[in-house]
Amino acid sequence: MHTQSLTELAQGLRSKQFSSVELTQHFLARIKRYDSQLNCFITLTETQALAQAKAADMRLAQGDSSPLLGIPMAHKDIFCTNGIKTSCGSKMLDNFIAPYDAHVVQKCATSGVVMLGKTNMDEFAMGSSNETSFYGPVKNPWDTQAVPGGSSGGSAAAVAARLVPMATGTDTGGSIRQPAALCGISGLKPTYGLVSRYGMIAFASSLDQGGPMARSAEDLALFFNAMAGYDPQDSTSLLRDPEDYTAALGQSLAGLKIGVPKAFFGEGLDAQVAAVVQAAIEEFKKAGAELYDIELPNSHLSVPAYYIIAPAECSSNLARYDGVRFGYRCEQPKDLIDLYKRSRAEGFGAEVKRRIMVGTYALSAGYYDAYYLKAQQIRRLISDDFKQAFKQVDVIMGPVSPTPAFNLGEKVDDPVTMYLSDIYTIAINLAGIPAMSIPAGFVNDRPIGLQLIGNYFSEAKLLNIAHQYQQRTDWHLQHPKAFI
Repeated sequence: MHTQSLTELAQGLRSKQFSSVELTQHFLARIKRYDSQLNCFITLTETQALAQAKAADMRLAQGDSSPLLGIPMAHKDIFCTNGIKTSCGSKMLDNFIAPYDAHVVQKCATSGVVMLGKTNMDEFAMGSSNETSFYGPVKNPWDTQAVPGGSSGGSAAAVAARLVPMATGTDTGGSIRQPAALCGISGLKPTYGLVSRYGMIAFASSLDQGGPMARSAEDLALFFNAMAGYDPQDSTSLLRDPEDYTAALGQSLAGLKIGVPKAFFGEGLDAQVAAVVQAAIEEFKKAGAELYDIELPNSHLSVPAYYIIAPAECSSNLARYDGVRFGYRCEQPKDLIDLYKRSRAEGFGAEVKRRIMVGTYALSAGYYDAYYLKAQQIRRLISDDFKQAFKQVDVIMGPVSPTPAFNLGEKVDDPVTMYLSDIYTIAINLAGIPAMSIPAGFVNDRPIGLQLIGNYFSEAKLLNIAHQYQQRTDWHLQHPKAFI
């Protein structure tokens, strides 16, 4: 059952080949068997999952044909789940039991999916390797000596090892696409505002966006239908008519205009990765697409701009963790100031502290105009570059990560090198446009992802483009042999 697509699982449930309880028990057994090797899960919700599965079976018996009804999934541990620990991968929230459900969690529950648990992640979504988690690093199912990518590494590794058919992730600077690429699965970062941020613990509010992670583009489309939608509780949520993201699947690629940015294939990109990505793009040409060289003149500024804006917003958002209202509190504080200082010093990890300090400095008197304001001006230039590009082409393609998955511990003591892992993904978040990663091949037996970037609200188009590629290739069907 764990090798089947979401469509196949749904058909199996409706035709009574298996029940939701049997399906849930199957995946729970796989988690118990394999997760000790991977560390994908922070919390397993077995009792609740079986109760949800029983409820799904009752709905199925009554003729309910909701597309995802009874299918198991997992939530990244950044989404609040009522009555269940929501840790954000941090010691600061190790004892936090969420008192409500995030909007995404509500929507998934309404659609009848079965939540198996909460997945591991970089602390407060800050990281590119899933090594900053208080609960230890997640390991890549293709090679357990390698990182799975971050910050949604637990979700990506769980889907890749077929411990769950689908999982939620969040993407602030590439945190869905990069782990999807390094783990050989598909992941979608939507247009900013299409998925509610209510109940999604904030890192950088103007950049954070939830999205689906699954084996294929078709699975992503089904899952995204359940996640997307307007939420009046989120002031950045977009009020748009509901869209069926599966409706465009099957459209021809003939005449599709693909932009290939020269800036994405320069210095810093591993030659073998470049060859895999270029071969994938050529596959689209064979399907009738047209290739165009395009310029994104300000893309080289995306990393420095991001690492001013994101830490600035992080320093503001994380000010609430003071040891007073919820979360970690130091023992026997001398006074209020000591409570604040030691609770934060003991509760946050090194990477979170680093970003808080950078952000606080950038927002301080005398530096705001020189750093934060300038970074926001660069952000506008980057966004304008994409607007110009989409006047010429329908989609932009390139690499997701400059290298295959690197080894655990290889970059953990070199923050700048780690930050450059996101060099091809960050600009998309700054512009607020959608992008996705799909499996495109391997280098030294480690997966490589192809990035598809679209204009605002072009998710259905991107998903179809990816689906057509996956109809012609089988990279998305490859499975880590150690977790068969």
